[in-house]
Amino acid sequence: MRPSSPSPLLVRSIPPLWTFAFGLWGLSRQDSVWRDEAATWQVARRSTAETVHMLANVDVVHGLYYLLMHGLFDLFGPGTAVLRLPSVVAMAVAASCVAALGHRLAGPWAGLGGGLALGLLPAVQFYLQEGRPYALVAAGAGISTLLLVTLLEGRGRAVHWVAYGGTVALGGLLNWLSLMILPAHLATLLWSRAGRDTGKRWAAAAVAAVACVLPLVLFSRSQSAQVSWIPPLTWHMLIGPAILLAIGGAGALLDRPRADGTRPDQPRSDRPRARRLSAAAVGLPLLAVPQLGLVGLSLIQPLFLDRYVLFSLLGLALLIGVAIGAAVEAVARRRPRAAPWVLPVVMAVAVAALLPQALAKRSPASRVDDVLTAAGDIRRMKKPGDAVLFIPAARRDTRLVSPDAFAGLRDIALARSPEESGTLKGTEARPDRIRAAMLAQRRILLVTDAPGVARPPATERERAKSSVLRTHFRPVADQQARGRRVTVYERRTGTPRPSGD
Repeated sequence: MRPSSPSPLLVRSIPPLWTFAFGLWGLSRQDSVWRDEAATWQVARRSTAETVHMLANVDVVHGLYYLLMHGLFDLFGPGTAVLRLPSVVAMAVAASCVAALGHRLAGPWAGLGGGLALGLLPAVQFYLQEGRPYALVAAGAGISTLLLVTLLEGRGRAVHWVAYGGTVALGGLLNWLSLMILPAHLATLLWSRAGRDTGKRWAAAAVAAVACVLPLVLFSRSQSAQVSWIPPLTWHMLIGPAILLAIGGAGALLDRPRADGTRPDQPRSDRPRARRLSAAAVGLPLLAVPQLGLVGLSLIQPLFLDRYVLFSLLGLALLIGVAIGAAVEAVARRRPRAAPWVLPVVMAVAVAALLPQALAKRSPASRVDDVLTAAGDIRRMKKPGDAVLFIPAARRDTRLVSPDAFAGLRDIALARSPEESGTLKGTEARPDRIRAAMLAQRRILLVTDAPGVARPPATERERAKSSVLRTHFRPVADQQARGRRVTVYERRTGTPRPSGD
């Protein structure tokens, strides 16, 4: 007796709704925005011309995403919901794609289980609420993989190949490392023994996608200093990918069609269109190839950050769905009436086990710092006539995200604004000019990192600021919260002013 199966409508609708609900839960993260999201926020508030000017100098790899967020901020205004909802929606789309893939390749229980599992993965829960492009890339990976499966099943037309190439290109323009999905899809073609004509069409679509993204790749190389902070690859960095591959491999082993090519939960008369196409042939390359590819690239230049291959977790979720589908089948052979309860029980246990992780990732402490809290401190601590300094200059993002909080304060180190200079943090004056400007002030508010995450002054300008504050000023108020620090300095009695002041 076969267990009753969820309807296709439920398989396609429950996972995206489930993932969307997870995304809405604690979306504001207690009204916190960390430095990476602050970059999105401040660039999205610039005009299109100012954004294009900036992309010529920095962050060109995120240019398409910034322009998208600029349009949304123009329509709905800046805010944490507008900042993060695109990621929530995108990951819900990705969950729907995983569910559809699992349903086609391994049955409805595998589809439903895989779609639900995606939203529970810790890394997905982290970037699900992140105002950055990685969830959008994952959605593109899900759509392109679903299109590829459609084509391999013989149900596609020329328009599907165009859509496939366009989706891969769009993902590449959001993050060109997402092009590693192409070798993953090539592995799927080889595994499923796709015909020569199919291979030629895939190659044409892949070449077209790469050609669209190649100018971005080449131009971004001139801005490679932006990723110079990424540490070199070490053995302990490989523990996470190794665990993921082990879990995915276990799921792939459970994906075993009958000898006649049908799935375990299909009647033998219901033959699949593509005999050799399986969830393992799609999910395992999608998981493994981007992870291994990023490891390989990181041996040449350090680039190993899990968010760059977040989309590979769609393959993991698909294989977890296969394992769930196999568990349902195993229970159905002995207790058919209990089989429909396998998935709810598995999900309940997973939610309970991962609840501490879910709560942690929705707290401000899950990120390095919070620019909004520092802006609130500035608003409370400033007085008319005060000046403000930032160490390092990148902490100016606090003012760029919350300019109202800094109204009336003079940014005495700034020579050219970020908009004028086409940068994220602006251009500061020479150290001697900064020193003279500081000595002309009675009170200075300093925005910097909290001691736990602060680094020693790295540039001559930073050392000059620190030296003048230490020698000629004294701290009179200090506030530290969520990785940022705001300190009020007053000029020491008897400290001479620079001549001419």
